[in-house]
Amino acid sequence: MVVLATKCYVEGDARDRALDGMYSLVANDVGELDVDWQVGVRDDDFVQVDVTGEDAPVARNVLAETWGEIVAHDGGLDAGEEYVGTLESWDDVGFTLDAGVDVFVPADELGLGVGSPEQVVERFGLVQHLPMRFVYGGDAGDPDAEPSRLADAERDRLYDWQRGDGRVNVNSATRGETRATVNRAGHAQDIVTVERLGLLEQSIVCAEGTDPPGLLAAIGSYLPAEMRCVV
Repeated sequence: MVVLATKCYVEGDARDRALDGMYSLVANDVGELDVDWQVGVRDDDFVQVDVTGEDAPVARNVLAETWGEIVAHDGGLDAGEEYVGTLESWDDVGFTLDAGVDVFVPADELGLGVGSPEQVVERFGLVQHLPMRFVYGGDAGDPDAEPSRLADAERDRLYDWQRGDGRVNVNSATRGETRATVNRAGHAQDIVTVERLGLLEQSIVCAEGTDPPGLLAAIGSYLPAEMRCVV
């Protein structure tokens, strides 16, 4: 079994479509290995894949490398180690990530420039449930623990977003739904691709000359989802 660092938090038909898509994505990742698998969702909405067969250890490693793995259920997090969690909330003092347990990253440990956490969210186009890498500082009840911080690789990824031609980040939609929405709105020629950030978190990569806020406004009525621009 491997618990992936991505969530399925929609309900009804949308949930069924998302899980069907997740099954296909797992098949793309491990379909050539000698394994069988089942895809499910834990009570905390994290996607769980049960893998059996001769190549099960390899398949679990491939899935963990591709999606990130939630490991807190196996006995907690180790101080100084890098993990993946999903961005659950933010306020004036920092980010709260869900890594199987809540992990608080103080504002001064985000490492994403000046401004409040809310301003960081807006500047980098962050959406709820976005998978993010962090370095765990230690138990908040330990007076000797260091604060948790965003991982260097995560900071680099977000700064790379800003160096490009702009993006529109989306949550609560699959990659296929996001791409279809762009096409329906008549803006297929204005994007480079739709990059998958998680099962239901996508990043529309704008083509040179495309105005991200304008693209967001154009597709917003077609896609009932949280969207933010990276400019």
